[in-house]
Amino acid sequence: MSNLTQREIVYRLLRGPQGERLRAIATLGDQSQRTAKAVAWLRANYAKPLRLPDFAEVARMGMSTLHHHFRDLTAMSPLQFQKQLRLQAARERMLIEGLDAASAAFEVGYESASQFNREYKRFFGQPPMRGIKARRLAGSAAVSD
Repeated sequence: MSNLTQREIVYRLLRGPQGERLRAIATLGDQSQRTAKAVAWLRANYAKPLRLPDFAEVARMGMSTLHHHFRDLTAMSPLQFQKQLRLQAARERMLIEGLDAASAAFEVGYESASQFNREYKRFFGQPPMRGIKARRLAGSAAVSD
């Protein structure tokens, strides 16, 4: 791409709805890179128990510093982010692989199926199997149209 086109893309990104967050990332430098490394690690290891001291070590930051920068970058705490990753992965496994809710919950790191069911309902608005059934019906209706 030409230099002018690249500058125009960057300008539009910085002026967009996430521009403030992007500017913060760019100006924080090393700490942002460390925080991004922690986010990437959590994406790859969401099914494992999250021990905050070990997590802070991944980013080579103190726990409170990491928590602050993580929240600035993702707009949620590391535990909330992990929960969201787990719930989305479980939903995907139930839809694609046909797993039942309990099996999907255990595969993504939940130790309690009832806790998973509560959190799933809170996040997606309905219990796991009802939500999956509704998604499948919506998908089959879209295919037949």
